[in-house]
Amino acid sequence: MRHFAYRTLCSCIVIAALLGCRAPIATTPATVIPSPTEPPLVRVRLPMGYIANVQYAPFYIAGERGYFQAEGIEIEFDYKFETDGVKLVAAGELPFAVVSGEQVVLARAQGLPVKYIMQWYHQFPVAVIALQSSGIQTPQDLKGKTIGLPGFFGATYVGWRAFLAANGLSESDVTALEIGFTQVAALQQKQVDAVVGYSNNEPVVLEANGYPVTVFKVSDQVDMVANGILTSEQVAREQPDLARRFVRAVLRGIADAIADPEAAMQISTEYVEGLEADDPVQRKVLLESIEMMKAGTKRPGESTAAAWQNTVDTLVAMEQVQRAPDVTALFTNEFLP
Repeated sequence: MRHFAYRTLCSCIVIAALLGCRAPIATTPATVIPSPTEPPLVRVRLPMGYIANVQYAPFYIAGERGYFQAEGIEIEFDYKFETDGVKLVAAGELPFAVVSGEQVVLARAQGLPVKYIMQWYHQFPVAVIALQSSGIQTPQDLKGKTIGLPGFFGATYVGWRAFLAANGLSESDVTALEIGFTQVAALQQKQVDAVVGYSNNEPVVLEANGYPVTVFKVSDQVDMVANGILTSEQVAREQPDLARRFVRAVLRGIADAIADPEAAMQISTEYVEGLEADDPVQRKVLLESIEMMKAGTKRPGESTAAAWQNTVDTLVAMEQVQRAPDVTALFTNEFLP
């Protein structure tokens, strides 16, 4: 795994001598005035998930091609749980983090001063996955079935509950089991009838292993806020230009990944240990991830109040928040280009 940092150092020394003067001339130290197009360098450590992965290609592109550097940012990728990133941003220790939408709602419900400023995935990535051989063809076919979830927490569980509500189902209609992150093996070995995972991950691996699947994407059922960029209210208020520059660099990386997946794959090999540019499975993961990055009719990076309300409503129904936070306090699109 490689982490890249970029530094731009501009120095200017001006020496002037005036001859023939009768008295010494007072001088002051030379002052370096940065160009308006080259903001002062700011080091940003970005929490972005537990492990390096090809899905982070836009961030790697922005680092490799100097987009962060062009915005006066020295970037460092820091892989940790997103809940840790939320806490660090809320405490003012870090300016940004990559998090999923439901984490923003949970944080605000706890009084943490954070705000979502850019949507990275425009489709909620969670999906319900069943083998085609199971005969499960519609959400209603899940009644009476056994469903495997990584756990009763996090984005997969939130997505699962939203999926049930959107299809008029309840938890009592199925048997939900906590299986950890073993969805692929559990489904292949028919330990469960269906699993909850990510549409750009488990279905790709299962198909590659020779197990055709039926995929029910949560995003096809209900519009919820997916992964994006979190900042603190303090940064949004006191360093809005930094927020704009950071968002601008990430959006350039996203645009490049969409335009040239092959280059995105190649660049990712420099950041993801063991990744090969010709890996067919990981290339498919990248392509599926890119599809979720496309904004459609929205501005790139934009999230909507309606999607936030759906996310809040789901968490309230799950009793994960006691009082629904004000939707307008959860996000802003003001830092988008």
